[in-house]
Amino acid sequence: MNVNSAELSNYATRFIDLLFDYSPKLISAFLILFIGLYAIRLTNRIIRKVMIKRNLDPTLSKFLADILLWALRILLFVTVISNLGVPTSSFVAILGAMGLAVGLSLQGSLSNFAGGMLIILFKPFKVGDTIEAQGVVATVIEIQIFVTKLVTGNNQTVFIPNGALSNGNIINYSMQGERKADLTFAVSYDSDIKKTKDILLDVLIQNPKVLKTPAPEVFVKNLTASSVEFAVRPWAKNENYGAVFSETLENCKTALDEAGIAIQPYTLQK
Repeated sequence: MNVNSAELSNYATRFIDLLFDYSPKLISAFLILFIGLYAIRLTNRIIRKVMIKRNLDPTLSKFLADILLWALRILLFVTVISNLGVPTSSFVAILGAMGLAVGLSLQGSLSNFAGGMLIILFKPFKVGDTIEAQGVVATVIEIQIFVTKLVTGNNQTVFIPNGALSNGNIINYSMQGERKADLTFAVSYDSDIKKTKDILLDVLIQNPKVLKTPAPEVFVKNLTASSVEFAVRPWAKNENYGAVFSETLENCKTALDEAGIAIQPYTLQK
């Protein structure tokens, strides 16, 4: 194979000329990239501090900061590409086509994004609330763009897509600040109704975790074929609900035993 030295020299000269001609654009593009990334990090940090000083909701602050971060990154990318000589109009057209394709393939993710926006705007719950949704009872620890992160009572981490969460039923146990326990005790027909009510009510009154207002309630709930059912309903602060529930079960059982009042078998606690 014959190699023409004149052609090689011509190609080398053209390559060097092209390199010298394109080097300023390449160098400036890299400078814009590195300076832009630093400026984006600095801007994002300042925005977060401003939101904290304005006492904005932590979830909303993080959500807005994340959106701003990605918007600035896309803007920086477009600027770098444009500086390299790629026509911006062509890039925008390509980006639009890619966005359409990605949108069609990620309909579920877009639904989750929209669900996250709805949760942030309408606030059916916030970080720290205990909720029941999608068959899970857990405490919210983070609301992300696409999913909500929760921790259950046995320390399991659960991620629920925001789309399903925003479109389903949500029970917020923390929103009202107080919660009522609803328990049922069944005793035999031989038991004195008034005495039983007084004993059960005294158990609730003696528990310091049971709220005085709203007042605890004890009343006959039902007359079954084999027993008289009493509804026992103490109120408690959300943070004391679990303790009040278990203590009421234990203390009522102990008090009834001491009074010689027999609890019927197959008692239901609700």
